[in-house]
Amino acid sequence: MARRFATVDEAFDQVVDFLEHFDDLEDPRQHAKVLYPLDEVLLLCLLGVLASCESWVEISKYGEKKLAFLRRFRPFTQGTPSHDQLGDIFAVLDVEQFQHCFIAWTASLTGLGADVIAIDGKTLRRSYQKGGAKAPIHMLSAWSTRQNLVLGQAVVADKSNEIIAIPKLLDLLAIEGATVTIDAMGCQRKIAQKIIDKSADYILALKGNQGTLRDDVEVFFTEQAARNFAETTVSRHETVEKSHGRMETRSVTATDDIAWLKTRHGWPGLRSIVMVETVREIIGHPEARIERETRFYIASHRTANAQLQGQAVRSHWGIENGLHWVMDMVFRDDECRIRTANAPANFTTIKHIASNLLRRVPGNDSMRVKRRVAAWDEDFLQSVICN
Repeated sequence: MARRFATVDEAFDQVVDFLEHFDDLEDPRQHAKVLYPLDEVLLLCLLGVLASCESWVEISKYGEKKLAFLRRFRPFTQGTPSHDQLGDIFAVLDVEQFQHCFIAWTASLTGLGADVIAIDGKTLRRSYQKGGAKAPIHMLSAWSTRQNLVLGQAVVADKSNEIIAIPKLLDLLAIEGATVTIDAMGCQRKIAQKIIDKSADYILALKGNQGTLRDDVEVFFTEQAARNFAETTVSRHETVEKSHGRMETRSVTATDDIAWLKTRHGWPGLRSIVMVETVREIIGHPEARIERETRFYIASHRTANAQLQGQAVRSHWGIENGLHWVMDMVFRDDECRIRTANAPANFTTIKHIASNLLRRVPGNDSMRVKRRVAAWDEDFLQSVICN
């Protein structure tokens, strides 16, 4: 578990430091009519979510019951808002400003170094409004696979708009020296150029959305494999994993001998290509089933390295288990009924802050258990927010 702080004063100072990262978030309410300062509202909601609250009603009730605890950190002179007031406040907060503050706070936690940053989107299914007045929002997230932290997010109208949102999200992130991985939706020249301009590398999945690029890569690997790669220089790496009656063999082949491809397509920063072949087998079953899959990628790494590039490709899917699954199963994203205006996106940012804080708590307890303990133990909750 996280360490405990010796004094309330020390914890107070830590919370003040944390809240300062959100000073640039403008409060759109009329100043003369504000009963509940915005920093108190943000702190209430964050502590409530850490303590397993899932709605404005639960957070409001949490504030009523934990007012003495909340006053360890802020005055809360007027008490805490009702659930309707919380919803109204979060509905009008500027989404982009809140996300910028979140990104700045996350960047302060630790430097990136040679990280792999996975970018992927997720739809908040219950964020729609009935009658078609508002479609469900789509959140695009950047995920540090090394640190297991959400680095930033952006709201897009739907998945097709990820192409526009990805460069904007990249502009906000410090990615120098990192490798950015994106699925085929993000395999776009402008996105590749943006990553290169920010002194980072990319590995982009290939499908049929870039003319003949994927076909050319597939034909090259197929022809060279038929000759046992005797006519080109390649890097190769293979892993075998057995788990729960399944065996998965992953064979990665990479090459930077692609002058012909760069000439033909002129892709920004393109220096190597990667093929990942996966074979999945069910072990010990009378009707053994074998599944085969081959995927292709373009990369900007100057030198092909099948082991490192294969690890980057594999780690990209950590965003599914490390973030999307956690948001669904631990923070109940798909069951959340918050729908009004900016509230769904802003509440998701609160949950991302909570997720990052909980991940920094030492120990082997699951995220769900940590939230339960935070609900039971005020000292533990205090240590989480001050960690």
